[in-house]
Formats: sequence, structure tokens, C-alpha cells
Amino acid sequence: MKIIGFNLIKISVERKEEIKGKLELKQNIDISNVSKEKLPFSDDEVIKIAFKFLVDYEPDFAKLILEGYVIILPEKNEAKNLLKSWKDKKIPEELRVGLFNFIMSKCNIKALNLEDELNLPLHIPMPRINPQQSN
Repeated sequence: MKIIGFNLIKISVERKEEIKGKLELKQNIDISNVSKEKLPFSDDEVIKIAFKFLVDYEPDFAKLILEGYVIILPEKNEAKNLLKSWKDKKIPEELRVGLFNFIMSKCNIKALNLEDELNLPLHIPMPRINPQQSN
């Protein structure tokens, strides 16, 4: 599988005024559609995978949603397996891991930037340097 495109089509982030109780963060990636597409500049067929990346701050403090799609150029048997699996709303494991890692790498960067701008707690911990302890 070769990833040849990534586009965001919706960015939504909302913060309420105050935190009520203990804050819990939930992160999710949902694949909403898989379809075969023709490239306008080539005879190759590609697969367009629509997704939704969600970070939910519960209880009802904030919500961050990124929607978009990834374009992949699969091998012939990968395309058939993917489209066949998608009839049951599933992604084959051998494609799912790489695809989800790619979506997370792109969306986490955007989400961290948006969280910083709205002064939201970051959904993933940032690396920290701790002072060395002397023996």
C-alpha cells in the first residue's frame, strides 16, 4: 500500500467554559467510507478512505473533530481484499495498522496545535526532561 494523498475536509473544535468534575479524554478514529476512485491524471485506480478523528473531553468540556480522507495506491490483491472487507465495514488488519498510524501521525499534530490555541489539556503527553538525581 502506498499512501499518495491526505486531505482534511472538516476541522471542528469547541471548548465549554468550565470543567465539571474529573476530566477524561477519549480518542477515536472512525472509517466512514471506502471507495474506488479514478485519478484524473493517470489510468491507475486508487482507494479513497474517509475518516473521522475525534478527541472527546468528558464530561462535556470540549470536543475536537477532524474529518478527511486518505488516498492509497494499493496492490491489485490489496484493493480487492479491502473493498471486499469493507462490505462488512471492516479494514484488513495488514492495511489497518499502517493506515491508522498514518492518520494518527497527521491528526495528532493538528490536534495538538488546536488544543494549544484553545488552552485545552493535550490529549497525548509531551516528552519531559527530569533533573538527574545524584547518587
